[in-house]
Amino acid sequence: MKKQIVALTAVAALTAGAAGQASASSSHTVEKGDTLWAISKANNVTVQDLKDWNSLSSHIIYPSQEIKVSSKDVHQSETYTVVSGDTLSEIAKAHGTSVDKLYSWNGLSSDLIFPGDQLTVAGGSAQAAPAQEAAPETVEAPAEEAAPAEEAAPVEETAPAEEAPAEDSGYTESAEGVSGTGGEEPSSEAVQELTVTATAYTAYCNGCSGITRTGIDLRSNPNQKVIAVDPNVIPLGSKVWVEGYGEAIAGDTGGAIKGNKIDLFIPSQQDALNYGVQEVQVKILE
Repeated sequence: MKKQIVALTAVAALTAGAAGQASASSSHTVEKGDTLWAISKANNVTVQDLKDWNSLSSHIIYPSQEIKVSSKDVHQSETYTVVSGDTLSEIAKAHGTSVDKLYSWNGLSSDLIFPGDQLTVAGGSAQAAPAQEAAPETVEAPAEEAAPAEEAAPVEETAPAEEAPAEDSGYTESAEGVSGTGGEEPSSEAVQELTVTATAYTAYCNGCSGITRTGIDLRSNPNQKVIAVDPNVIPLGSKVWVEGYGEAIAGDTGGAIKGNKIDLFIPSQQDALNYGVQEVQVKILE
């Protein structure tokens, strides 16, 4: 896929809400295997929040370190009126929040929104989603943008990195960062271990197909854990374990992924942006 970051082009209609809410200050004691991203997801905040609250200049944390996971500041409630063409990920990015928070504050159970809807975009409180609604279903890209099935490379293909140009890889490389807990140990013994530089990407951008180098449709399988690799370092199709991400398939490549570099797929663009650039351990399981 072409490496682009989706920009919000819709006209914003922002109004101040009624009352603010204060969040209680609390902390988390870092354990072995923890990452800032995993801690942020567990506490429904962003990685940047954690870095700001703890005066951190990098993503590096240590066992037994105390990490503040909430702010004492009072946040004013704000709302946004949905206009035609809006998506949750674009609204979240424009207001410096996450799609998960929009889900929680507005009681949403899917990405489906309509012009005229009023969404809380700051200082909201959690609401229960309607039980009868289906699981989140993306509406961010028209169906005609998906690549035809016959254009996808077969799953068994193991072409060298130089044979896979960046525009064929089918992913957007993020500027800052991923989804899933990933703290568990691998289910089988590693045949090789290495330290790599990790970034994150999502399947949505203008002109992206959502199809990986090995033919995985990431838009149809948003919960699939896939990493982009240099096939000369990690063979395509390998089962791997990534620190802070969990077990995944080495199913994609990219022009910028050379040597000991990987790119982690996640469905949420905001989570990808929050991930940043991290040094992680990778175990090749098979």
